[in-house]
Order: sequence, then structure tokens, then C-alpha cells
Amino acid sequence: MSKPGADNLNTAKWQSMAAPLSKPNYQNPWHVDAAVLTEIREETPGVATFKFDWVDAGSSQRVAARPGQFNMLYVPAVGEVAISVSNDEIRSGPIVHTIREVGNVTRAIFRMAVGDTIGVRGPFGSVWPLDRCVDHDVVLVCGGIGLAPMRTLVNEMIRCRDRYGEVHLLIGARTPDDLLYQHEYALWESHGIQVHTTVDQAVATWTGNIGVVILLLERLKLRNPAQTLLMTCGPEVMMMYSIQSAISRGLQRPNIWLSLERNMNCAVATCGHCQFGPYFVCKDGPVLSFDRVERLMEVTDL
Repeated sequence: MSKPGADNLNTAKWQSMAAPLSKPNYQNPWHVDAAVLTEIREETPGVATFKFDWVDAGSSQRVAARPGQFNMLYVPAVGEVAISVSNDEIRSGPIVHTIREVGNVTRAIFRMAVGDTIGVRGPFGSVWPLDRCVDHDVVLVCGGIGLAPMRTLVNEMIRCRDRYGEVHLLIGARTPDDLLYQHEYALWESHGIQVHTTVDQAVATWTGNIGVVILLLERLKLRNPAQTLLMTCGPEVMMMYSIQSAISRGLQRPNIWLSLERNMNCAVATCGHCQFGPYFVCKDGPVLSFDRVERLMEVTDL
């Protein structure tokens, strides 16, 4: 039985939309490198940032992950999990992942101590469209752990700050304690990233915005909406409402990008768990342009 709304989607059009958005930057996708845990930093309740160095010095010479990509982290006798890269910058060498403790593999990672080793495959996936942002204003919208896949993007935009127009970073969280990377906001702002935060539930000491992150977008002053780019990551319902708000403000569909962190089990489009219409999110995504997936997002339970 077809899913609700599926009859409205033309199969031939799906196939025409399914071209890969990026080329893999690895030679053997099944090769696992060993990495040693060197640092753990607690971010929010149930979320921590893990920094790894390669055990084999030769591993550090491989292609560095770019903003938006992910690695497969392998814990022996437990399994693998896809985690977006959250590096300070684009470079080879150490890798950084901000992880939420939600499943067997992530729980095993949280039990690790400095000096323990893990297996790493990757990097995989498509990237945030930095080249399209040159000379344009950019709005980044994220909710909860959705800021993690954007951290490398933010830091790369800082590194080449003069290439971009205004950059607004809109961050939403349930409570003030759930705001990710709070210790970095001042640094980002000092480099011209305009950070806006909001929470669903305030506490007595909170003096900032209260409400969903879409409200920040609706209040944001946009100099040239038709030429502004928006990139978003977080719960899919949050991304959809953010995109709808952006379109109502005059942003154009080809200028809107989202990261779909669906169930990526193999990273090479073999297992099928991440299939999304004609796409395999692990290969064609996770970063996708909205004009390519808009009709798919409308299909219930796809």
C-alpha cells in the first residue's frame, strides 16, 4: 500500500532528482582507522564532545572532513553509529564529535575513558554549500543537538569571514542548560557571527528570548531576503516550520539547505535504512537543498 501523498509524486521526477550532491572523498569506504580518545568535554545534560587522535600517523594525512559530513564510529562488540563532524576547523589530524547519549553505541562511547580506542570510517556525505554563500547574507537555524553539525561550518565562516555578508546564527533549546557550546558564543560574536538564542522553558536567571526558534527567524531583520541563504539542522518539524517561515519572508527555495540526519547504518547506500524517496541520505545527503526534497517532506511517514 502506498503511503499517504505518495500518489502525488511522479516516479520519473524522483529519479531525475536523485543525482548525488557530492563525490565521496574516500578510497575504501569499508576501511576502519583506529583513533584514541584524548579529551572529553561535557556540553549539556546527556551531551558531550569527544576529541580523538589517530593511532596510525598515516591516518592523519587522509582527506579532512568538510562542514556537514559525518563519520561512522565503531565500538568493538557493540556496533557503529553515524555522527556528524564537529571539528574546530577543516583540517586533517584530530577529529571532534559532539554526541548525545541515546543508543547502545553512544552509551558505549560515553563509558569510554581518555586513552581508549575507537574505530572510524569516513568522512562521508554531502557538505554545507559554503561556495554559494560568498557575498551573500546567511542565516543558520538549529535546534538542540542540531548545532553540532554546524560548528565546523561556523568556524570555517569565521576563518574566511570577509567572504560573506551578515551571518546570523539562530539557536533554540528546551532550557538554558540545553544550549550547546555556550562557552563559544562570545568568540563567534567577536568574529562577526550574530548569535541569537531562545529557550522553550526559562529559569529565574534567564534574561533572553523565550519561545521556539522560528520566532527568532520571524523577528530577524533581513537586508535582501531573495539573495539570503538559509541552512538548518535539528528536529524535522522545526526545520519545516523554519523553512516555511523563511519562504514567507522572501527567501528562495534553491537558497535553503537542510541536514537530514536519518538512520544511517552503513554510510554507502547498501543497507537501505536511510532511504528517503529516491535518495540515500548517507550518500546523497545528509545536506540537501530544499527544492530537491520539498515534495518528499510532505509525504506522511516517509
